[in-house]
Amino acid sequence: MVPIDLSGKKALVMGVTNEHSLGWAIAEKLYAAGAEVAFSYQGERLREKLEKLTVGRPNQRLYQVDVTDEAALKAMFADLGQAWDGLDYLVHSIAFAPRAAMEGRFIDTTAADWNTALQVSAYSLVAVAREAEPLLREGGSLVTLTYYASEKVVPRYNVMGIAKAALEASVRYLAYELGKKNIRVNAISAGAIRTVAAMSIPGFRKMVAKYNATAPLGRMITHEEVGNLGLYLLSPLSSGTTGQTVYVDAGYSIMGMSWDDVQE
Repeated sequence: MVPIDLSGKKALVMGVTNEHSLGWAIAEKLYAAGAEVAFSYQGERLREKLEKLTVGRPNQRLYQVDVTDEAALKAMFADLGQAWDGLDYLVHSIAFAPRAAMEGRFIDTTAADWNTALQVSAYSLVAVAREAEPLLREGGSLVTLTYYASEKVVPRYNVMGIAKAALEASVRYLAYELGKKNIRVNAISAGAIRTVAAMSIPGFRKMVAKYNATAPLGRMITHEEVGNLGLYLLSPLSSGTTGQTVYVDAGYSIMGMSWDDVQE
């Protein structure tokens, strides 16, 4: 990859849970490019993990924030506004649905589980973008994480597929409105990769075997590949790209079926 110098740039990465998080994969690339990075996390139990991941990093800023709490979001961005003279990049790596909603049939999704999944996984991007807007510098960029189940059925992904579809639509509308300020918004659709969220999907291990047999590259993707794409979409290298869902999935999403499926 072409070396990218982001010295002096400020980034907020939201939703890192551990070293396997896709948000952390992007954060590592931001660090390597010279950016200063702040983090938000959900729940006090995650703070110790983040402190270990970021130990020794300059100007470490960690925020415990529930994205459904508007006051907490406002407080975080107010503090960032006092600490920094602006914000260049924002990574939204946040998603959640109650486990019960992913264990049964989609048709049995309750209104409460629907609302929770959509609020945390999709609306939170809108809420975060609104609070970040006054801080975002011209040329800034937002990136969120989505998944192929937004457009094709992945059994047991259920209401999260609906949430990801709403997230991708939100990316397009935000890109339109923030584009007037030369701020870009894009989504990364990552393929099969081992994260805490992925491992919680029923049948994930069997899905990986099918994935490897179908994807043109014949393998899962790596955290580094997600990090590289995140860095590209945040940086000026992608200055003409906005409102897009960009796949990093070893080509899986282009396939209708594999040759093994039709051979006698």
